[in-house]
Amino acid sequence: MDEQSINLLKPQNYPLSDPPKKKTKRVIFLALALTILGLLIFRNYTMTKWPNNPDDYDSVTLKPKRIGFLQTVKNFIFSSDNVIAGDQDGRINILLLGIGGSGHDGPYLSDTNIILSIKPSTNEVAMISIPRDLAVRINNHGVRKINNADAFGEAEQANGGGEYARKVFEKTFGISIPYYARVDFMAFKELVDAVGGIEVNVQRSFVDTAYPGPNHSFQTISFQAGPQQLNGERALMFARSRHGSNGEGSDFARAKRQQLVLTAFKKEVLSAGTFLNPVTLQKIFSSLSQHIVTNLDFGQTMYLISLAKQLNSDELKTLVIDDSPNGFLKSIIGEDGAYLLIPKSGNFSEITSAINNIFEATSTMAAYTPNQNQPITIASVIPSIPSVKIEIQNGTWQPGLAAFKKQELEKEGLQIFSIGNSAKRPIATTTIYLINPNVSSTIVTSLKGKFHALTSNTLPEWLQRAYNAASSSRDILIVLGQDMVE
Repeated sequence: MDEQSINLLKPQNYPLSDPPKKKTKRVIFLALALTILGLLIFRNYTMTKWPNNPDDYDSVTLKPKRIGFLQTVKNFIFSSDNVIAGDQDGRINILLLGIGGSGHDGPYLSDTNIILSIKPSTNEVAMISIPRDLAVRINNHGVRKINNADAFGEAEQANGGGEYARKVFEKTFGISIPYYARVDFMAFKELVDAVGGIEVNVQRSFVDTAYPGPNHSFQTISFQAGPQQLNGERALMFARSRHGSNGEGSDFARAKRQQLVLTAFKKEVLSAGTFLNPVTLQKIFSSLSQHIVTNLDFGQTMYLISLAKQLNSDELKTLVIDDSPNGFLKSIIGEDGAYLLIPKSGNFSEITSAINNIFEATSTMAAYTPNQNQPITIASVIPSIPSVKIEIQNGTWQPGLAAFKKQELEKEGLQIFSIGNSAKRPIATTTIYLINPNVSSTIVTSLKGKFHALTSNTLPEWLQRAYNAASSSRDILIVLGQDMVE
């Protein structure tokens, strides 16, 4: 009889093991999933912020220092950093504002309004200058000049003007402008001096006899055509001058000079060791913190400087929005007598199109043709009043008083035909003479409020020969009296 093996234990239901091939596939899949998840988390962290510590940057490349294997993997897989809004969309827009700052008249009115646009994919850069007198609608303020935006924002919150203006520009032109940088006169001079000055090729010689001087005085400045090496003070004069001769007395001519200055400054920044040292750069910005306001952090600033090294300045695109025959704007006199610029078409759609297409080959070359079918939005709320020729005479012995009042009025948008000294001096009280009796009452009311002066339809005998109503080219003559002397 054969022996039989007997199992005295209860049967157990053990799971069958996976075939080795199937098990290997599962391990590989799990490892791959974890790797992808880790890279996504790492990408989300590293690609949204460059460090704000200047010691974390390579002084040669201006990029964050390598941090080992993961950084190498990240740089291999991802071709560019998404540290700044607009980079992935192919267009980075930054609003640049220039103001006088503390101690200057109208300290927060922006004299410089430039949309800086960068196209990283082609290393192109563009500057679009917006005139200070452009009429736009501002929340709770009605239709006002666009250069008031920064001042309105500053009145609501200290250092809030730049962000407020950014939103106004963004809404007006219907484009994304995520960033702003506001610089006052002192910071401008310090920055130019920090790079050792700038070289600008002055397009045409000009003289400005009414450039602001200390204590509300005026001084004469001049520039000769040709290459000029400018320090901070001279660069500010070149960019700020508004009353130059030889065609340099308009806001649009000044806008072109400002673009020249920024281009020259960018060139010096990339060649000067000072600004290519992250530690020194942060120290400069810290020392000027009261004069520079921006929503760009240090890491984003470093990224832009690194990007600027690749930009082709020879292919710089420029656009000045103006009221030239082929321009987008026309000038009018507002209800309060202020000089304003409004779109010829009635809205901003064509200006927006020009900004959006500035990198196209023919965008700034084609002549402008107004679209008469556009609905009117701005012009409908600002009645057009015929231009008025105003002359100011100094009836006191205080030098430069007429020029000073001219500048005050021009800051508010009024155009002054001429200034000079009165044939009779001193005059006790300021008087506004209405040489043209049909001049707009809104302008007269505005001038009365600005000068706290009486008006007269009758010229005194000593003025009648020079300002006979039938032959005079002036509409209004303002003779300043001793009551204007501070």
